[in-house]
Amino acid sequence: MMFDDTYKMLSSPGEGLYKEKGSKFIASAFTVMNEEEVKQALAEVRKKYYDARHHCYAYMIGPDKTCFRSSDDGEPSGTAGKPILNQILSKDVTNVCVIVVRYFGGIKLGVSGLINAYKTAARDALDNATIVEKTVDEVYALQFAYPLMNEVMRVMKEEGLAQQNTRFEMDCYLEFSTRKNEADRIVTKFKNIFGVTVSFVKTV
Repeated sequence: MMFDDTYKMLSSPGEGLYKEKGSKFIASAFTVMNEEEVKQALAEVRKKYYDARHHCYAYMIGPDKTCFRSSDDGEPSGTAGKPILNQILSKDVTNVCVIVVRYFGGIKLGVSGLINAYKTAARDALDNATIVEKTVDEVYALQFAYPLMNEVMRVMKEEGLAQQNTRFEMDCYLEFSTRKNEADRIVTKFKNIFGVTVSFVKTV
């Protein structure tokens, strides 16, 4: 698989607005890296629009997009959270939370009207945000005796890898990060140097 190590996320937030029959739908798209940041974003929006009737939202977290949720916040089931989540999916972005607040205008919009309103407001916010492509990187640690330094540095230079958290003594330690798609090939190069121990640290 050649394309499993990239994902899209926001580099700047976006705002959206949709009005129909007196109701006003205000959308905000934020970058969130975990569910705690989702709670913070919701708290800020609820404080800012404290007098709005509904604060509906959806979020997607992680390069693999396995962490997601949506909320109708009192609107009829499936009319708010799901349309917002579908806009996140259609934009193919992650690490994002879109919150749409509604000020009721006195006239009911019906199920299809609500779905369209929440969908349009969410899309507007995402359209107004800046979206960038990121790579999924993996961090590895190398441990080796000092005499192997030249061989290790030769591979580092060949692959254009930056050193992180270095500790050069008789027993040396350093970390490097590389794109997920390149990791197996580069790790094999280091493993082929007798006396070098390679261990996986984390995915970023």
